[in-house]
Amino acid sequence: MFTLDMVQTTALAGLVIFLGYGLRRIIPPLSRYNLPAPVVGGLVVAITMLAFRNTGVDPVRFDTSLQVPLMTAFFTTIGFGSSLTLFRKGGSMILVFLAISVGFTLVQNAVGIALAAPLGQHPLFGVLNSSATLVGGPATGLAFAPLFEKAGVQGAATVAVASAMTGIMCGGLIGAPIGTWLIERFHPGRAAADTKHQAPPVAAEVLEGQLHDPPPAAPEGEAIESFALLKNLVAILTAMWAGFWISKGFESAGITLPAYIGAMFAGAVIRNVSDMTGALSLSQRYIDDIGTVSLSLFVSMAMMTLKLWELTAVAVPMLVIILAQVVLVAAACVWPLYRLFGRDYDAAVTCAGFCGFMLGTTANAMANMESLAERYGPARRAFLVVPVVGAFFIDLVNAVIITTFINIFR
Repeated sequence: MFTLDMVQTTALAGLVIFLGYGLRRIIPPLSRYNLPAPVVGGLVVAITMLAFRNTGVDPVRFDTSLQVPLMTAFFTTIGFGSSLTLFRKGGSMILVFLAISVGFTLVQNAVGIALAAPLGQHPLFGVLNSSATLVGGPATGLAFAPLFEKAGVQGAATVAVASAMTGIMCGGLIGAPIGTWLIERFHPGRAAADTKHQAPPVAAEVLEGQLHDPPPAAPEGEAIESFALLKNLVAILTAMWAGFWISKGFESAGITLPAYIGAMFAGAVIRNVSDMTGALSLSQRYIDDIGTVSLSLFVSMAMMTLKLWELTAVAVPMLVIILAQVVLVAAACVWPLYRLFGRDYDAAVTCAGFCGFMLGTTANAMANMESLAERYGPARRAFLVVPVVGAFFIDLVNAVIITTFINIFR
């Protein structure tokens, strides 16, 4: 057995990401269901390690010292995206969709907890297979896994990835069909056309507008792009530093938190102070780029070290809970949510997106909605509210919800 040091482990994690991209090109279903490249590539390494273990060989040991800082950096960028200006841009539509999403997240966890006990599992096993991995995706599931382990859920990291991947596939499978059924059943296309002149901007227009891409500036003699990247990177690092002390304060009060919560809130504070004062002129484009790189390396590194043999004993309870969540989401979209979202064409497309990110990721939600828009026409309201809530605000709220349940049932 040989050991990879911190730099070598991170380098391998980077190579594994590109292995995942290659496999997604070769195997179309992996791309169709939006399975992240770090998950795909990392799973190959985890399966290889499992095969070696079954032969009694432990070939390599990884130094994952950078895993937690990378995770914290990604969630800090989520905090920086939580701008109150987005609420003003989207108005009541975003607020209503967020409120419904938060309420459904609580219901989702309640169902998971209710099913966990009859299946012989810890109550938090139900939370792990609910909003922690379905709404949160593999990143949130892996981030909270150490806290679930500490609270009594064995093999939490492995379960988190398996649950998230199952949810991603389910969200991709049911979203577009449900949206199609709603459109063809209720014929809402004319309602969308009637309000076309009042169409709001889509999320891409909001995120690329004046809020997130201020005119770049740099001191004399400095390259504009390099200075802007440095400024945003230092802002993220500063939020991580401040977040460390925020988390310490919660811990001293007896409140269990994942490592990134303090940094996420610090990022949100810095973001909104910057918006109000204009002092920092932060660019969400740079922040998102840093967050994407951090997330990819974090997930790849976490996947490489999964103990897949821990999944055997809990596979059936996990699948039962996820199946119940799929039925719950589908039933809610078919009846109450379609009406709450407005009973029109945009509402049907929004339901398809809701299936995607309540069971998988925002990428699933966008793929579901884009497939409907290509066939039936644009749905600007849906393409505003779903990405903004799915990419920014729900992660912030979901982290608080998961933390609350962990502190109740630990």
